[in-house]
Amino acid sequence: MSDFIERTISGQVEYIAKTMPDQLAVKYHSGFDYERTYAELDAECDRAAKSLLALGFGKGDHIAMWATNYPQWIVTLFAASKIGAVFVTVNTNYKIYEAEYLLRQSDSACLVMCRGFKDTNYVDIMKRLVPETAKCGGGEIKSKRLPVLRRIIMIDPGVDEPGMIGWDDFMRLGESVSDEMLAEAKAKCDPHDVVNIQYTSGTTGFPKGVMLTHYNILNNGNSIGNCMRFSPADKLCIPVPFFHCFGLVLAIMASITHGTSMVPVNYYRPIEVLEALDAEKCTAVHGVPTMYIAMLQHPRFKEFKFNLRTGIMAGSPCPVEMMKRVIDEMGMREITITYGQTEASPGCTMTTTDETLEHRVNSVGRAMPHIETKIVDPSTGEELPDGENGEFCARGYNIMKGYYKMPEATAQAIDKDGWLHTGDLACRMPDGYYKITGRIKDMIIRGGENIYPKEIEDFLYTYPKVRDVQVVGVPDVQYGEEICAFIIPNDGQTVSEDEIKDYVRANMARHKVPKYVIITDSFPMNAAGKIQKFKLRDAATEQLGLQDAASIVTA
Repeated sequence: MSDFIERTISGQVEYIAKTMPDQLAVKYHSGFDYERTYAELDAECDRAAKSLLALGFGKGDHIAMWATNYPQWIVTLFAASKIGAVFVTVNTNYKIYEAEYLLRQSDSACLVMCRGFKDTNYVDIMKRLVPETAKCGGGEIKSKRLPVLRRIIMIDPGVDEPGMIGWDDFMRLGESVSDEMLAEAKAKCDPHDVVNIQYTSGTTGFPKGVMLTHYNILNNGNSIGNCMRFSPADKLCIPVPFFHCFGLVLAIMASITHGTSMVPVNYYRPIEVLEALDAEKCTAVHGVPTMYIAMLQHPRFKEFKFNLRTGIMAGSPCPVEMMKRVIDEMGMREITITYGQTEASPGCTMTTTDETLEHRVNSVGRAMPHIETKIVDPSTGEELPDGENGEFCARGYNIMKGYYKMPEATAQAIDKDGWLHTGDLACRMPDGYYKITGRIKDMIIRGGENIYPKEIEDFLYTYPKVRDVQVVGVPDVQYGEEICAFIIPNDGQTVSEDEIKDYVRANMARHKVPKYVIITDSFPMNAAGKIQKFKLRDAATEQLGLQDAASIVTA
């Protein structure tokens, strides 16, 4: 249809750079001395694209990015897009266990990364995974554990490690590549090519690489921006991580489709976001409920002045009272809610800026344009009438191409008629608005991060003292949900809460560390011998005194 964008994502940046070259594209308030117009950003991305070509990368190669919201993250995304490469996003909280799996499963040929994040040193992890870097000099890496990986590019200055190319040196490599060579690479790109792989875990315990096309994410971002009435007059503060669909699509794609200026924050810290909102006169900000809660509760909150109009609260169920406070105290009269999942690029439903407060705080909106939605009976697949709970399904331009190298998992997620089965329980009201009421899957959403119990369970089974384990989500006031691990020790063994937490903390991302560990001798089961996780959740809620958190009303 005429309102679809038929460009690659880098082609969209080039379009904005030509039509409004002096429009501010990116400005960091703190952390980086970086400010670019769209014309300047596009030119920088061209240079980076030439450098990727100089290293031998091209159409179909997988370029992984493991970094917080650095300027180079944006540059590498668009540079990879220009040459037809696939941009693989890596969760910044990953540690060695998860990073090795992702880099191998994704067939990443190049890794662009920062020094590390919080308590995780990426350099040390890669030296452990790829010890061959110590001997490869300036040439290509030949790794036994990651056989496809050929290059590592370091974006932090001052890190001089064998086998890792510094960012400045990388950018100089492109000087040997002509404009004609870059133009030839661009000509091979198609809007329906896969441009991004994002990893989302599943009930199998193995993260799955969601393959998204230029067309998927660019048009979903455009629709998101339309719902918020974005324009070149807007400045969007981005404290959500780029590696997540929230940052990549709802923020970056929504901005480049509307010529909106981006004000990224390297990683979320309430005071830095508050300072950026005030100093840069941002008109919009995105965040998960936890982020808004932390800003509203910050002791210096009342010192700052806001120019906010809109933004998105999403990523986990949105407390109704919190939405009202954000509207009243931050001035976000046109705040919106989006619902979706990575497999849907991600937006499926959304509220718009001109809807009633009641709709914007008590629902996740209506189906977005050109996306079909329905509620079905999970056991029969039959469509259900309004007012009944069932599984939320979606179909349209936004649905992923599939899971990378996982055809069976793809067939389970998308049926023969093209419907994506989300695993989420929802109810459609007679006026077309949706409410999310629960999940068929056991997924935990902690502060906007999707956490899959099976992945943590599989890892905890490797602990010698553990005989059996079940991981469930329990209600939490701050994060929406927290992780609770029920542990049955091996015969004759005693295991403590702290040692279980320490074991996970040392090997997995910090957001996967259970907040609660309950030692038990059995799990509740049904007549067929299947463990009843809902009973474990209820027992934990009671035992841990979480009834107040469980009673919070969400959209």
